[in-house]
Amino acid sequence: MERIFTGVNNFASYSVMDEEFSQYFGFTQVEVEKFLADYELSDKIGIVKEWYDGYLFGNTEMYCPWDVSNYIKALTTNRNKEPKNYWENTSSNSDIKAFFEMPNCDPSEKFEALLNGGTILETVTDALTYEQAYDSESNLWSVLLMTGYVTPVRHDQVSSKQKEMRIPNKEVADIFQTAVVDQFKASVDETELHDLMTALWSGQEERASIILSDLLWSTISYNDYHEDYYHTFLAGIFVGRGGYAVDSNKERGLGRPDIDLRDKRNRRCMIIEAKHSESEKDMGNDCDKAIKQLRDNQYALKLTGYTQVLRYGVAFYQKQAMIKLDKEDLETK
Repeated sequence: MERIFTGVNNFASYSVMDEEFSQYFGFTQVEVEKFLADYELSDKIGIVKEWYDGYLFGNTEMYCPWDVSNYIKALTTNRNKEPKNYWENTSSNSDIKAFFEMPNCDPSEKFEALLNGGTILETVTDALTYEQAYDSESNLWSVLLMTGYVTPVRHDQVSSKQKEMRIPNKEVADIFQTAVVDQFKASVDETELHDLMTALWSGQEERASIILSDLLWSTISYNDYHEDYYHTFLAGIFVGRGGYAVDSNKERGLGRPDIDLRDKRNRRCMIIEAKHSESEKDMGNDCDKAIKQLRDNQYALKLTGYTQVLRYGVAFYQKQAMIKLDKEDLETK
Protein backbone atom coordinates (compact mmCIF):
# COMPACT_ATOMS: atom_id res chain seq x y z
CA MET A 1 0.00 0.00 0.00
CA GLU A 2 2.97 2.33 0.45
CA ARG A 3 4.28 2.05 -3.10
CA ILE A 4 3.12 3.56 -6.39
CA PHE A 5 3.24 0.17 -8.08
CA THR A 6 1.70 -2.02 -5.38
CA GLY A 7 1.03 -5.69 -5.90
CA VAL A 8 -2.40 -5.35 -4.29
CA ASN A 9 -4.85 -2.89 -5.83
CA ASN A 10 -8.03 -1.41 -4.32
CA PHE A 11 -7.03 -2.53 -0.84
CA ALA A 12 -9.45 -1.56 1.98
CA SER A 13 -7.77 -0.79 5.32
CA TYR A 14 -9.50 -0.57 8.71
CA SER A 15 -7.68 0.96 11.68
CA VAL A 16 -8.49 1.49 15.35
CA MET A 17 -10.43 4.62 14.38
CA ASP A 18 -12.89 2.83 12.08
CA GLU A 19 -16.30 1.40 13.03
CA GLU A 20 -16.37 -1.38 10.44
CA PHE A 21 -15.48 -4.81 11.82
CA SER A 22 -14.40 -3.18 15.10
CA GLN A 23 -15.91 -5.99 17.21
CA TYR A 24 -13.59 -8.57 15.65
CA PHE A 25 -10.20 -7.13 16.59
CA GLY A 26 -10.23 -8.42 20.16
CA PHE A 27 -12.45 -9.89 22.87
CA THR A 28 -15.61 -8.01 23.86
CA GLN A 29 -16.91 -7.78 27.43
CA VAL A 30 -19.48 -10.51 26.77
CA GLU A 31 -16.86 -12.81 25.26
CA VAL A 32 -14.45 -12.38 28.17
CA GLU A 33 -17.20 -13.02 30.70
CA LYS A 34 -18.14 -16.25 28.90
CA PHE A 35 -14.47 -17.25 28.57
CA LEU A 36 -13.99 -16.88 32.33
CA ALA A 37 -17.27 -18.60 33.15
CA ASP A 38 -16.34 -21.62 31.00
CA TYR A 39 -13.26 -22.10 33.19
CA GLU A 40 -15.12 -21.27 36.43
CA LEU A 41 -13.09 -18.10 36.85
CA SER A 42 -15.86 -15.48 36.83
CA ASP A 43 -14.55 -13.98 40.07
CA LYS A 44 -11.41 -12.86 38.16
CA ILE A 45 -13.25 -10.44 35.85
CA GLY A 46 -12.16 -7.38 37.85
CA ILE A 47 -8.47 -8.23 37.61
CA VAL A 48 -8.71 -9.11 33.92
CA LYS A 49 -10.50 -5.83 33.20
CA GLU A 50 -7.98 -3.73 35.10
CA TRP A 51 -5.00 -5.31 33.34
CA TYR A 52 -6.13 -6.21 29.83
CA ASP A 53 -9.24 -4.18 28.91
CA GLY A 54 -9.58 -0.57 27.80
CA TYR A 55 -8.85 -0.62 24.06
CA LEU A 56 -11.29 1.17 21.78
CA PHE A 57 -11.82 0.17 18.15
CA GLY A 58 -14.30 2.60 16.63
CA ASN A 59 -16.74 2.70 19.54
CA THR A 60 -16.26 -0.93 20.55
CA GLU A 61 -14.44 -1.58 23.81
CA MET A 62 -11.94 -4.40 23.53
CA TYR A 63 -9.79 -6.68 25.67
CA CYS A 64 -6.42 -7.77 24.32
CA PRO A 65 -7.00 -11.41 23.26
CA TRP A 66 -3.33 -12.43 23.64
CA ASP A 67 -3.19 -11.32 27.26
CA VAL A 68 -6.60 -12.66 28.27
CA SER A 69 -5.83 -16.07 26.77
CA ASN A 70 -2.44 -16.29 28.45
CA TYR A 71 -3.73 -15.21 31.85
CA ILE A 72 -6.65 -17.63 31.80
CA LYS A 73 -4.26 -20.40 30.81
CA ALA A 74 -2.06 -19.48 33.79
CA LEU A 75 -5.09 -19.45 36.11
CA THR A 76 -6.05 -22.98 35.10
CA THR A 77 -2.72 -24.13 36.55
CA ASN A 78 -2.71 -21.83 39.58
CA ARG A 79 -5.95 -20.12 40.53
CA ASN A 80 -4.07 -17.52 42.59
CA LYS A 81 -1.70 -16.56 39.79
CA GLU A 82 -0.98 -12.85 39.73
CA PRO A 83 -1.55 -10.99 36.43
CA LYS A 84 1.56 -10.08 34.51
CA ASN A 85 2.69 -8.19 31.46
CA TYR A 86 2.47 -10.58 28.52
CA TRP A 87 3.07 -7.83 26.00
CA GLU A 88 6.52 -6.74 27.12
CA ASN A 89 8.19 -9.79 25.60
CA THR A 90 6.68 -9.12 22.19
CA SER A 91 8.07 -5.61 21.68
CA SER A 92 11.22 -3.63 22.38
CA ASN A 93 9.13 -0.54 23.27
CA SER A 94 11.18 1.31 20.66
CA ASP A 95 8.16 3.43 19.74
CA ILE A 96 8.06 4.96 23.24
CA LYS A 97 11.82 5.36 23.39
CA ALA A 98 11.77 7.19 20.05
CA PHE A 99 10.17 10.20 21.77
CA PHE A 100 13.24 10.68 23.95
CA GLU A 101 15.56 10.44 20.95
CA MET A 102 13.73 12.98 18.79
CA PRO A 103 15.47 16.40 18.67
CA ASN A 104 13.57 19.28 20.26
CA CYS A 105 10.96 16.93 21.68
CA ASP A 106 10.27 16.66 25.41
CA PRO A 107 7.32 14.30 26.06
CA SER A 108 7.70 14.45 29.85
CA GLU A 109 4.54 16.44 30.63
CA LYS A 110 2.40 14.36 28.27
CA PHE A 111 3.77 11.07 29.57
CA GLU A 112 3.22 12.30 33.12
CA ALA A 113 -0.39 13.21 32.31
CA LEU A 114 -0.99 9.76 30.82
CA LEU A 115 0.63 7.91 33.72
CA ASN A 116 -1.53 9.97 36.09
CA GLY A 117 -4.61 8.48 34.42
CA GLY A 118 -5.26 11.63 32.39
CA THR A 119 -5.65 12.23 28.68
CA ILE A 120 -3.82 14.14 25.97
CA LEU A 121 -5.14 15.70 22.78
CA GLU A 122 -3.11 15.06 19.63
CA THR A 123 -3.47 15.32 15.87
CA VAL A 124 -3.20 11.79 14.49
CA THR A 125 -3.53 9.96 11.19
CA ASP A 126 -3.89 6.32 10.18
CA ALA A 127 -2.32 6.89 6.75
CA LEU A 128 1.36 6.84 7.74
CA THR A 129 4.07 4.96 5.89
CA TYR A 130 7.04 3.43 7.70
CA GLU A 131 9.28 6.20 6.35
CA GLN A 132 7.05 8.88 7.89
CA ALA A 133 6.52 7.26 11.30
CA TYR A 134 9.42 8.97 13.07
CA ASP A 135 9.38 12.26 11.17
CA SER A 136 7.53 14.26 13.84
CA GLU A 137 6.10 14.07 17.34
CA SER A 138 2.59 14.04 15.88
CA ASN A 139 3.44 11.02 13.75
CA LEU A 140 4.87 9.23 16.78
CA TRP A 141 1.59 9.67 18.65
CA SER A 142 -0.16 8.20 15.61
CA VAL A 143 2.15 5.19 15.82
CA LEU A 144 1.42 4.73 19.53
CA LEU A 145 -2.30 4.93 18.82
CA MET A 146 -2.17 2.37 16.01
CA THR A 147 -0.01 -0.04 18.02
CA GLY A 148 -2.10 0.06 21.20
CA TYR A 149 0.11 2.02 23.58
CA VAL A 150 -2.63 4.64 23.79
CA THR A 151 -6.29 4.38 22.89
CA PRO A 152 -9.01 6.90 22.01
CA VAL A 153 -11.52 8.15 24.55
CA ARG A 154 -15.18 7.70 23.59
CA HIS A 155 -15.99 11.40 23.74
CA ASP A 156 -12.99 12.34 21.61
CA GLN A 157 -14.77 13.83 18.59
CA VAL A 158 -12.95 17.15 18.86
CA SER A 159 -12.32 17.16 15.12
CA SER A 160 -11.80 14.63 12.36
CA LYS A 161 -8.03 14.64 12.94
CA GLN A 162 -7.64 15.27 16.67
CA LYS A 163 -8.00 12.48 19.18
CA GLU A 164 -8.22 12.56 22.95
CA MET A 165 -6.15 9.59 24.12
CA ARG A 166 -5.28 7.70 27.30
CA ILE A 167 -3.32 4.63 28.40
CA PRO A 168 -5.73 1.69 28.08
CA ASN A 169 -4.90 -0.45 31.12
CA LYS A 170 -2.47 -1.39 33.87
CA GLU A 171 -0.37 -3.61 31.61
CA VAL A 172 0.42 -0.80 29.18
CA ALA A 173 0.99 1.65 32.05
CA ASP A 174 3.62 -0.80 33.28
CA ILE A 175 5.29 -0.69 29.85
CA PHE A 176 5.35 3.12 29.92
CA GLN A 177 6.79 3.06 33.44
CA THR A 178 9.55 0.65 32.42
CA ALA A 179 10.46 2.77 29.40
CA VAL A 180 10.58 5.92 31.54
CA VAL A 181 12.81 4.27 34.16
CA ASP A 182 15.11 2.99 31.41
CA GLN A 183 15.36 6.49 29.99
CA PHE A 184 16.10 7.90 33.44
CA LYS A 185 18.91 5.37 33.92
CA ALA A 186 20.38 6.33 30.55
CA SER A 187 20.31 10.08 31.22
CA VAL A 188 21.06 10.43 34.94
CA ASP A 189 24.16 12.34 35.95
CA GLU A 190 26.86 9.90 37.06
CA THR A 191 28.18 12.49 39.51
CA GLU A 192 24.88 12.44 41.39
CA LEU A 193 24.91 8.66 41.58
CA HIS A 194 28.48 8.68 42.87
CA ASP A 195 27.55 11.27 45.51
CA LEU A 196 24.53 9.18 46.55
CA MET A 197 26.63 6.04 46.97
CA THR A 198 29.25 7.97 48.94
CA ALA A 199 26.59 9.40 51.27
CA LEU A 200 24.98 5.98 51.81
CA TRP A 201 28.21 4.14 52.57
CA SER A 202 29.24 6.85 55.04
CA GLY A 203 25.84 6.91 56.79
CA GLN A 204 24.92 10.48 55.80
CA GLU A 205 21.13 10.14 55.98
CA GLU A 206 20.18 13.76 55.25
CA ARG A 207 22.65 14.12 52.39
CA ALA A 208 21.46 10.86 50.82
CA SER A 209 17.80 11.94 51.22
CA ILE A 210 18.45 15.22 49.39
CA ILE A 211 20.27 13.53 46.50
CA LEU A 212 17.62 10.82 46.12
CA SER A 213 14.87 13.48 46.10
CA ASP A 214 16.78 15.41 43.42
CA LEU A 215 16.96 12.22 41.33
CA LEU A 216 13.20 11.76 41.68
CA TRP A 217 12.67 15.24 40.29
CA SER A 218 14.71 14.22 37.25
CA THR A 219 12.28 11.51 36.19
CA ILE A 220 8.60 11.41 35.29
CA SER A 221 6.22 10.95 38.19
CA TYR A 222 2.59 10.03 38.48
CA ASN A 223 -0.02 10.14 41.19
CA ASP A 224 -0.56 6.39 41.39
CA TYR A 225 2.56 6.16 43.51
CA HIS A 226 3.08 2.71 44.99
CA GLU A 227 5.92 0.69 46.45
CA ASP A 228 6.51 -1.19 43.20
CA TYR A 229 7.28 2.05 41.38
CA TYR A 230 9.78 3.18 43.99
CA HIS A 231 11.26 -0.29 44.22
CA THR A 232 11.82 -0.23 40.45
CA PHE A 233 13.28 3.27 40.73
CA LEU A 234 15.77 2.21 43.41
CA ALA A 235 16.73 -0.94 41.56
CA GLY A 236 17.29 1.14 38.44
CA ILE A 237 19.78 3.31 40.34
CA PHE A 238 21.80 0.44 41.79
CA VAL A 239 21.70 -2.26 39.12
CA GLY A 240 24.65 -2.01 36.79
CA ARG A 241 26.79 0.04 39.15
CA GLY A 242 30.36 -1.13 38.73
CA GLY A 243 31.79 -3.25 41.53
CA TYR A 244 28.46 -4.04 43.19
CA ALA A 245 26.33 -7.19 43.33
CA VAL A 246 22.64 -6.23 43.54
CA ASP A 247 19.73 -8.50 44.49
CA SER A 248 16.14 -7.32 44.43
CA ASN A 249 13.46 -9.16 46.42
CA LYS A 250 15.73 -12.14 46.88
CA GLU A 251 15.08 -14.38 49.88
CA ARG A 252 17.22 -13.48 52.89
CA GLY A 253 16.65 -14.19 56.58
CA LEU A 254 12.90 -14.52 57.12
CA GLY A 255 11.79 -12.53 54.09
CA ARG A 256 12.77 -10.68 50.94
CA PRO A 257 14.39 -7.24 51.31
CA ASP A 258 13.78 -4.73 48.54
CA ILE A 259 17.47 -4.11 47.81
CA ASP A 260 20.51 -6.13 48.86
CA LEU A 261 23.67 -4.35 47.71
CA ARG A 262 27.07 -5.93 48.27
CA ASP A 263 30.54 -4.56 47.70
CA LYS A 264 32.66 -7.69 48.10
CA ARG A 265 35.89 -5.96 47.22
CA ASN A 266 35.56 -3.66 50.25
CA ARG A 267 33.69 -6.27 52.35
CA ARG A 268 30.63 -4.11 52.94
CA CYS A 269 26.91 -4.64 52.43
CA MET A 270 23.81 -2.44 52.35
CA ILE A 271 20.22 -3.66 52.81
CA ILE A 272 17.35 -1.33 51.95
CA GLU A 273 13.61 -1.61 52.61
CA ALA A 274 11.37 0.97 50.90
CA LYS A 275 7.91 2.23 51.88
CA HIS A 276 5.33 4.39 50.14
CA SER A 277 3.98 7.09 52.46
CA GLU A 278 0.43 8.40 52.31
CA SER A 279 1.59 11.90 53.27
CA GLU A 280 4.75 13.87 53.90
CA LYS A 281 4.25 13.77 57.66
CA ASP A 282 4.16 9.96 57.60
CA MET A 283 7.61 9.59 56.05
CA GLY A 284 9.55 9.43 59.31
CA ASN A 285 7.26 6.77 60.81
CA ASP A 286 7.38 4.76 57.60
CA CYS A 287 11.17 4.79 57.68
CA ASP A 288 10.97 3.40 61.21
CA LYS A 289 8.53 0.70 60.05
CA ALA A 290 10.93 -0.27 57.28
CA ILE A 291 13.81 -0.51 59.77
CA LYS A 292 11.66 -2.63 62.09
CA GLN A 293 10.89 -4.94 59.18
CA LEU A 294 14.60 -5.25 58.44
CA ARG A 295 15.26 -6.24 62.06
CA ASP A 296 12.25 -8.53 62.54
CA ASN A 297 12.97 -10.46 59.35
CA GLN A 298 16.66 -10.74 60.22
CA TYR A 299 17.79 -9.63 56.79
CA ALA A 300 21.38 -9.21 57.98
CA LEU A 301 21.78 -12.83 59.02
CA LYS A 302 24.53 -14.98 57.48
CA LEU A 303 26.44 -12.02 56.08
CA THR A 304 29.68 -13.41 57.43
CA GLY A 305 32.93 -11.87 56.31
CA TYR A 306 31.55 -8.35 55.82
CA THR A 307 33.15 -5.70 58.01
CA GLN A 308 30.35 -3.19 57.40
CA VAL A 309 26.62 -3.94 57.17
CA LEU A 310 24.26 -1.00 56.82
CA ARG A 311 20.46 -1.23 57.00
CA TYR A 312 18.34 1.60 55.64
CA GLY A 313 14.65 2.35 55.82
CA VAL A 314 13.53 4.57 52.93
CA ALA A 315 10.18 6.35 52.65
CA PHE A 316 8.83 7.96 49.49
CA TYR A 317 6.05 10.48 49.09
CA GLN A 318 5.51 11.76 45.55
CA LYS A 319 8.91 13.21 44.57
CA GLN A 320 10.35 13.29 48.05
CA ALA A 321 12.55 10.69 49.71
CA MET A 322 13.59 10.25 53.33
CA ILE A 323 16.37 7.85 54.30
CA LYS A 324 17.05 6.60 57.83
CA LEU A 325 19.95 4.46 58.92
CA ASP A 326 19.40 1.73 61.51
CA LYS A 327 21.61 3.17 64.25
CA GLU A 328 21.49 -0.08 66.21
CA ASP A 329 23.27 -1.67 63.28
CA LEU A 330 26.17 0.75 63.59
CA GLU A 331 26.48 0.24 67.33
CA THR A 332 26.71 -3.55 67.07
CA LYS A 333 29.20 -3.73 64.18
